[in-house]
Amino acid sequence: MTTSNFQASLKLVLQSEGGNDDDPADHGGRTSRGITQREYDAWRAEKGLPPTDVWGAPQADISTIYHDEYWEPYCDLMPIGVDYIYFNNAVLDGPYRSTVLLQQALGITADGRIGPVTRQAIQGAASAATIIKLSAASGAFYRNLHQPRFLRGWLNRVAFVEKNALGMLQH
Repeated sequence: MTTSNFQASLKLVLQSEGGNDDDPADHGGRTSRGITQREYDAWRAEKGLPPTDVWGAPQADISTIYHDEYWEPYCDLMPIGVDYIYFNNAVLDGPYRSTVLLQQALGITADGRIGPVTRQAIQGAASAATIIKLSAASGAFYRNLHQPRFLRGWLNRVAFVEKNALGMLQH
């Protein structure tokens, strides 16, 4: 649908994710730039490589994981801005939840599968209204998690992502 918005979206996601983290209250555990140690070890194992500390992972590895596991295969089918929010949500909540939130925003059955009905709805989603609805669905999801320790950060991220997604429409 559009030329790939991956690099611009990746830059913003990495800004949101920050650097290295090992917060005991975060279920992800040891994390670098949003990639958990467990995910990095599994990704390396698929490539026949031994496990190594995610905190020392080369940026090229992090970028490849984001592209292959969270951007592909759907983001390039989406309008600019919507692709970035979907990608961000896939990173933060997983691809299934990201799809459900998108489907809720599009007003279609939220089954977590991007099939023909969802792809057809995506075709008409190139608008600020879709971005605002998707942001609202994301915010509602975080509020319903009832995790006050992280809520403000999540909602700040939703606002940051929405602002940048809307800005992408201007270019």
